Amino acid sequence: MTDKQQIIQNYNDMYSFMVSKDTLSLSKLMTEDFVLVHMTGMVQDKDTYLKCIANGTLNYFSATHENIDVQIDDNKAILTGQSKVTAAVFGGGKHTWNLQLKFWLIKQDGIWLQYKSQASTY
Repeated sequence: MTDKQQIIQNYNDMYSFMVSKDTLSLSKLMTEDFVLVHMTGMVQDKDTYLKCIANGTLNYFSATHENIDVQIDDNKAILTGQSKVTAAVFGGGKHTWNLQLKFWLIKQDGIWLQYKSQASTY
């Protein structure tokens, strides 16, 4: 698999693991110091983010990917994914959003890992 294919697989796996609430597998896609910046500007570290998925604060139901762009520079990369995501988050109702996630990744020991993600709409 090429680097680009591995990075896109990371993105696809992330959504699969979020929907199935497989936080153990999801955590393996991220560095230990991973942070997520939500649309609101709220920042969550890896442990808090995974706990929110596990306890239902963040409920993901499906994701249909519309556009995935990958830019690679040596052992670092940026993936920008645009997906229609159906979720119920922070006590709100179930909705479908045009969610854009921008990921910064680093290649460690031959594996691409997310170290930062920033959410917005498109």
